[in-house]
Amino acid sequence: MSEKKEETINAAKAMVETEGKYLSFSLDEEEYGIGILKIKEIIGMMSITTVPQTPDFVKGVINLRGKVIPVIDLRLKFGMEAMDYTERTCIIVVEIEKASATVQIGIVVDSVSEVLSIKGEDVETAPTFGTTLDTDYILGMAKMEGGGEDPPGYRPGAER
Repeated sequence: MSEKKEETINAAKAMVETEGKYLSFSLDEEEYGIGILKIKEIIGMMSITTVPQTPDFVKGVINLRGKVIPVIDLRLKFGMEAMDYTERTCIIVVEIEKASATVQIGIVVDSVSEVLSIKGEDVETAPTFGTTLDTDYILGMAKMEGGGEDPPGYRPGAER
């Protein structure tokens, strides 16, 4: 198979894999999304039991209907500044596959926005930042209506 044809097939597969419905949420004035099929539920903030000797971004565990679920603060995991939780702060319980098991984990986000239907052709592959950054959690970047535009009065090269 020619190299050009293989690249085209790989690009088509990537579009199909990224197409679908995503729950969008905000962290520090930025919008992120998680595939809707990975989400088990969205709950308001509740009492989190701390676990000693865990990284700062691990807030602890919650008991959700008899099931112990670890909770991480996504702001801290992404290296953002911590903030006080508000009435819009919530925990998204997601199901992830780890090695040979499926586990549930809670992620604390600033707020949940909406469910978006994203077309495969609107998703660009994740950028490569070099070998020192772990971007395994980035599937891609979607181009959305009204997003990614420069603010009024912005001049390239000027400080925002």
